[in-house]
Amino acid sequence: MPIHFARRLTGHKRSVDANRHLGLALAFIAGAINAGGFLAVQQYTSHMTGIVSGMADHLALGDYALVLAGFGAILSFLLGATCTALMVSHARQRRMHSEYALPLLLEAVLLLGFGLLGGHLATIAGLFVPLTVMLLCFIMGLQNALITKLSRAEIRTTHMTGIITDIGIELGKMAYRRAAPGAGRVVPNRDRLGIHTMLVLSFFFGGVIGALGFAHIGYRSTVPLAVVLCVLAIVPALDDLARLRRRRARK
Repeated sequence: MPIHFARRLTGHKRSVDANRHLGLALAFIAGAINAGGFLAVQQYTSHMTGIVSGMADHLALGDYALVLAGFGAILSFLLGATCTALMVSHARQRRMHSEYALPLLLEAVLLLGFGLLGGHLATIAGLFVPLTVMLLCFIMGLQNALITKLSRAEIRTTHMTGIITDIGIELGKMAYRRAAPGAGRVVPNRDRLGIHTMLVLSFFFGGVIGALGFAHIGYRSTVPLAVVLCVLAIVPALDDLARLRRRRARK
């Protein structure tokens, strides 16, 4: 990957194209983590809707242990999102190049840990759930908050509900214009339709690769994903290290 492209992809200076290219890459990774993670921990960890609904069901049925398990997963996701907000705010205040790269590097480290130690982590109880579940939920919260902040909520990568809804809206606009040619105010956004369709496909194919990877090589299938994240984020971080060395050299 050319250095200037990597710098543009995850650096602090944002563009629509950079946001979308990064979004597609992260959607693939999120799909792989979500699908492969399901085989590892027997639950999806990228979206909280099902977990909250499950908590309500379990509470009504008196399965309080499962209610607490859902609470542990949600809290982990929440802490991941909070961590991203703290890291981005800290880096932005100091005008660092890596304000968006740092959460990705943290995600890479955590994924690497999951891949190398997942079998051991699965036996350790976290907050009402195995540590593996907490780790994956934290990672998903971390990534979802990052792409939300840098794209100003235009792009989401860890869950597809809103994206598929937007695809349906744009298809509805297109169908209406064809049925009523005089409806000039109804203008479908073909650009949005295209990028959202690609995000869904990226998430899907990531899921296929993640499931196949875990089925064949287990937890270690997340190691290549960690390497990809590191490659995506390392250039802005190295820029900050170089700037820090220059400052120290002047003193």
